[in-house]
Amino acid sequence: MRHTVAVPMRWSDMDAYGHVNNVVFLGYFETARVDLFFDRASLEEQTGLRRGTVVAAHDVRYRLPVVYSRDPLEVQMWVSEVRAAAFTCHYELFDHGRLAVTGSTLLVPFDFAIDRPRRLTPDERAFLARYADEPPPG
Repeated sequence: MRHTVAVPMRWSDMDAYGHVNNVVFLGYFETARVDLFFDRASLEEQTGLRRGTVVAAHDVRYRLPVVYSRDPLEVQMWVSEVRAAAFTCHYELFDHGRLAVTGSTLLVPFDFAIDRPRRLTPDERAFLARYADEPPPG
C-alpha cells in the first residue's frame, strides 16, 4: 500500500532559473515521511520510529522541472527492503498528475540515548509491512 500526501510548495522554493530547486525535493520527501511516521501513526504503533531514525542515504531522480503552483504536489511513498536494522522509503512526486521526481531514502532506527543504531522491533516491522511495495523498475 502506498501512502499519499499533498505537499504545498512555497514561492521561495524556486531558484534563479524559475523552477523548484533540486534540494527542496528532499524536504518534500521528508514531509511525506513525517506525515506517515508521526502524524498518521498512533503512538502505540510507532513508539520506536517516533523516537528516532536517521538518514543513511538518499537517491533522487529528476524527470521534469517543477515550477511554483498554488496546487500542492502529490507525493506517494512506500517501504521496501525492511531488514533487521534498516529500511528504504521510496517516493514518486507528481506535479499536476505528471511524474516529476522519484527518489528513495535508506533509514536506520537509532537510539539517541546510547548514540547507536538499533534493530527494528516486531511492532515497527508490522507497521512498515502495511506500506510495503516494490519499487518500479528503472
